[in-house]
Amino acid sequence: MRRDVFQAIADPTRRAILMLIASQALTPNALATHFDSSRQAVSKHIKILTECELVKQEQTGREIYYHLNPKKMKEVADWIEPFRQMWESRFSKLDKLLFSMQSKQKPKK
Repeated sequence: MRRDVFQAIADPTRRAILMLIASQALTPNALATHFDSSRQAVSKHIKILTECELVKQEQTGREIYYHLNPKKMKEVADWIEPFRQMWESRFSKLDKLLFSMQSKQKPKK
């Protein structure tokens, strides 16, 4: 079953996993030590992230290391970008309005 990237990142545990492997590749056991859930539960989260291509796996000897897939994360960031720009524009307009209102309220001496 093909999973949706946004469904995958909606889960706080999966977002935490992404944050952990953003700086360095980790094994499932190393990842599991950061959570109160079982290793199997963490493995299920990793599987979903792998299916969505948000993480890649690399086998080194007997260990499997998981890396962040920056290309897939960029797709997410690109999708979010217009919304970020819209909100920045709205906040900028609100800042200008509040500054204008504040300037008019200052008592003249």
